[in-house]
Formats: sequence, structure tokens, C-alpha cells
Amino acid sequence: MVDDTLKRFESADLTFGVVGLGYVGLPLAVEAARNGLHVLGFDIKEEVSQGVNEGKTHIQDLRDDDVAEQVRAGRLEATTDLSRLAECDAISICVPTPLSKTRDPDVSFILSATDAVVAALRPAQLVVLESTTYPGTTRELMLPAMEKSGLKAGVDFFLCFSPERVDPGNPTWKTRNTPKVIGGVTPRCTSLGQAFYERFIDTVVPVSSAEVAELTKILENTFRAVNIGLVNETAIIADRLGVNVWEVIDAAATKPFGFMKFTPGPGLGGHCIPIDPQYLSWKMRTLNYKTRFIELASEINAEMPLFVVGKVRQALNASRKAVNGSTVLLLGVAYKRDVDDVRESPALDIMRLLQDDGAKVMFSDPHVPSVSEDRPRLESVELTPSLLESVDATVIVTDHSAFDYAEIVEYSRVVVDARNATASTPASWLSGSPQRWIVKVDGAC
Repeated sequence: MVDDTLKRFESADLTFGVVGLGYVGLPLAVEAARNGLHVLGFDIKEEVSQGVNEGKTHIQDLRDDDVAEQVRAGRLEATTDLSRLAECDAISICVPTPLSKTRDPDVSFILSATDAVVAALRPAQLVVLESTTYPGTTRELMLPAMEKSGLKAGVDFFLCFSPERVDPGNPTWKTRNTPKVIGGVTPRCTSLGQAFYERFIDTVVPVSSAEVAELTKILENTFRAVNIGLVNETAIIADRLGVNVWEVIDAAATKPFGFMKFTPGPGLGGHCIPIDPQYLSWKMRTLNYKTRFIELASEINAEMPLFVVGKVRQALNASRKAVNGSTVLLLGVAYKRDVDDVRESPALDIMRLLQDDGAKVMFSDPHVPSVSEDRPRLESVELTPSLLESVDATVIVTDHSAFDYAEIVEYSRVVVDARNATASTPASWLSGSPQRWIVKVDGAC
């Protein structure tokens, strides 16, 4: 049966089920449909499923036409009916994996999806977990639940882990051309998973186990979190020394070997980098090991909003104003440039800290119409010269390409630039701060 299944996965007509139609699942579903597979998308939100069936996308990296083309061709369909998983030859689970309030992994969405898969499990199905999680999740949680059906992994069904590698807003690296790692709970599972994904992914990288694939994803984002933590601490060090950290980084980046450029910012955001290392940290605590690099980097990165607010306070003081009673405009609340995702965004912490200090906070973001979190909802305001002139301080938190930085500098009373977005703006307005955290104070040069 294994050989027959392998041949079928390499070339036959297949139905692919994608559980979770978010920023990972929907692009995956569209790419598979574009390459001739029949795709059933599953989401618990009726409005998401209905939107897909109407040819609409709620994901910024996809256009409505991308979805509509596959729906019209009969290759893409969405549903909330999880019993239809029985129709699928291969199933990919792309559900959220947040942290709990105690910073422990919340795998409840994975467990719910697994229960739905088990209820529909049949021989020769391939099941792949793509949700980022701690090493051991696939084998320790999913495998026992699935084998309770009486079917055996690697013989009757096939179970793998393949980490998502989505970079929202990246115009170059998309689902198809980003190499995809896959590891199964048995070698046969890996072979089936590789054969399947090679149908619509350019490069598939097989590894020896699900645990290797799980740890690969965690390492990728821990590498980034630790290096961002290092460069954020360097920014604080440079500030104390009166040195321009951006100049230091640019100089170091001229070294053709042994250095990889990272830049400081107001903190970490998004679902992956602030959260993924915590899965590994939690797992190692269960094995009586302390992940010191991860915890230190997390501590430094978490303190960056405080650092930025301190710069706002310093800039306002230079204008003989207090934070309390001042109007502060935040430019950008998304966690990174040109995306609409505010998950874990440091802008929300900066907003909260300023409000706690008594500031009236406004924001402008061309990609985010409103934010609420645990505070009253704020609506994005239109960025105009008159608005910039009216506020006491402007803080560049997210360096969206839509912002006109020359105009921002020209009309703002006080600018605090946490992204070095104003680096190319004529230098005559610089306040004398060597680091551009404070770039203009009342027009003084």
C-alpha cells in the first residue's frame, strides 16, 4: 500500500485539505490549487469560508483575483464542515499557536484540529502539521491520538511536520519558491510528505524526523530574536556612549565575512519571533534546562518600548513640555513595514506606556484602520501637514514606505525615529543627537 500511495501522491489527482485559512493556510491553499490540486479549505469562521467562496481574500499578501481564479476553476472551495476532512488525501494543519498569559504554549487549536482529523481519518491519508510549536508536539500529542483509531503511522496513514516559512509583505519569497522542510514520524511518512509537497513547492528539504523539522523552525526564529536582542542592546550602549549606532552597524556591515547585518528598533512584533523561542524555552524547562540566550534576548527586546518612550520624554523635555498632557502621534502600529498585522507589535506597548504617563495618543497607519487591545478603540487618522504641526511629538514606530519622511520632518515639532527611517532626509534639521532616536526638536539644528 505504501508504494501505491507514494506513486499516487507523485502524480494522481488529489484532494488537499487545509485546516486554518489564515496568513499561512490560505496562501498554501491557493498555491496548491494553482498547481492543479483540488483544495478544500477549512476555517471555523463562517465569514472567512464565505469570503473565499466568493473569491475574496482577507490576507494582505494575496489579491482577490488570486483566490477568485482558483474558485472559478473549481479547484478551491472553503467550508466550516470539518467532517469533509474524510474527502482529503492530504491534510495540512495551519492553526494558531499562541502563548498563554503565563507564556506557556497554547496547543488547544492543534488538539482541536487533531480531533477533527481523527474523526475523519482513513487509510492512506497524509497529515502534516505546519503550525509552529515545541519539538515533540507531532509525536507526543498528535501521533497517540491518531493511532487510537486503530491505524498505524507509516503503514496505514502518514504523519509529518513541515514548518511554515511565511514572511508577510515579502515581494520575493512566497509559498512556492521558499524551500520547505519536512520530517515525518517514520521515514515512509517523510517520503510521502516530500512527494506531496513537490507537486507545488520548488524545493522540498527532507529531514530525519518530525523533531528535527520542529526544532529547525524554532532555531530560525530564535536566531533572529537573539541577534535582534544583541543589536537592540548595542543601540542602548551606543546611546550611553554618544555614538551613532546606525553608523556603527553600516561600518560593521562592510566586513565581507563573519557579520550579518541586523538593525535595532522599538521591539519585537509579529506572531513568530517574539513567541517561537518561548516554545523551546518552555520545552527545555520541562527538561530542567535554562535557555539563557533566549531569555536574555527576550528581556532586552521587551524593554525596547520603554527605551523609545524614554526618548519621547527626553525630546519633549527639550521642548519644555511634559509627557502628561502632550499629544503624541505614533506613525505605524503594525509590527513591521507595509503589513497590516499588529500581533505583538511594540507600538501597542509604546501606546500604552504613553497613555499611562498621561499623554493623548493618536496614530496613523495606512494598513491598520483601528486598534483596541485592552484599551478603548483608536482609529487611524489621516497624516497631513496640519496634523503634524498640531501634535507635540511624532514617533516613527513602523517605517511604512507610504510615509513621506521629508514631510514628516518638515512639519513636526518633535520627531523620535525608532527605525532610522529619516536617515536619507537632509541632515540640516538634526538636533545633535547622534542616534536619530531624537531627530528634531522645535526645528532646532
